[in-house]
Amino acid sequence: MLDWSDTAATTPKLAPQPAVADDSAAGSLSHGLGAITRGAGRVSVDEKAMINCRADVNQLLPLKYRWAWEKYLAGCNNHWMPTEVSMQADIALWKSRDGLTEDERRSIKRNLGFFAASESLVANNIVLAIYRHLTNPECRQYLLRQAFEEAVHTHTFQYIVESLGLDEGELFNMYREVPSITDKAAWALKHTQHLDDPDFRTGTLEADQAFLRDLIAFYVCFEGMWFYTGFAQILSLGRRNKMVGIAEQYQYILRDESIHLNFGIDVINQIKNENPHLWTRAFQDEVRVMLTEAAALEVAYARDTMPRGFLGLNAALCEQYMRFIGNRRGAQIGLGPIFPETENPFPWMSEAMDLKKEKNFFETRVIEYQNGGALSWD
Repeated sequence: MLDWSDTAATTPKLAPQPAVADDSAAGSLSHGLGAITRGAGRVSVDEKAMINCRADVNQLLPLKYRWAWEKYLAGCNNHWMPTEVSMQADIALWKSRDGLTEDERRSIKRNLGFFAASESLVANNIVLAIYRHLTNPECRQYLLRQAFEEAVHTHTFQYIVESLGLDEGELFNMYREVPSITDKAAWALKHTQHLDDPDFRTGTLEADQAFLRDLIAFYVCFEGMWFYTGFAQILSLGRRNKMVGIAEQYQYILRDESIHLNFGIDVINQIKNENPHLWTRAFQDEVRVMLTEAAALEVAYARDTMPRGFLGLNAALCEQYMRFIGNRRGAQIGLGPIFPETENPFPWMSEAMDLKKEKNFFETRVIEYQNGGALSWD
């Protein structure tokens, strides 16, 4: 086991460099593609930062943010592939005339349509924006793992659509053709407008707040709120022994997304700690509005996907759940309650994230679904 406890004391420090006022200069140094400074001192831990870092962003070690590295390792241990999950029972149920109600079929198809587009949106944001402007190498290491997981999730929806013989054009175009899905995608794209601006650079108050706003939109609202109605719907079916293959894959996705969410919250809070001038009262009020808007859009999506509800699950409960989640997410980034206090109507969702369930190895995946090198066969 490597011990970095003496690193700061033994590693020569790079000479301190002044803050950069010029956006373009800050950006050219922060994305890691600047010229190499020959003969410069080695990078020390205290020179690393989340954004606008003038230290060499290619220097992974010594680590500064161990939480980022630990999440990278956790992501690697949570490796899975959709094709390892059998879809035979789902195929038979889907083809059965009386196996599912029309409401259940509608919910499943809307779910697949929303997630198929959403995972691509998240992946684009990671690769084209967050990775570029987050100037810490251990955080970038995790982002590479997250980008791969988003690709696995997109693969999952392709695998499900293909297995069930669904209309690919219908499912993969819902983000343009189903208003409740379009509205969420449009809101998300509003917070990725910097993807289309090659000249965007962090380094000013306005730009740094814009980047922080984008992080909150995607990690807190998108992955931390919007995904959870879909998870509840599919996992509720799985709890009733329906579409068990899809439910198992959603369970694995939920496990991945919980790590994505926790990483994003850690990133947001670390940026706040290092740049307290960004977290103004006005900015906090803006974030509260964002969470309120995100919850309203998700409630509209729940009403669209479940106009009549099915077996203990309905739009009203999803609205209550979204308010519970919204308050929780707000608290995680240092905000007071967004909505009136409410109880969690789906406490079983916590169990779904756990995955510590006894399963027959020859029928499904191994307990904890870790890769071969990390498995315990006790």
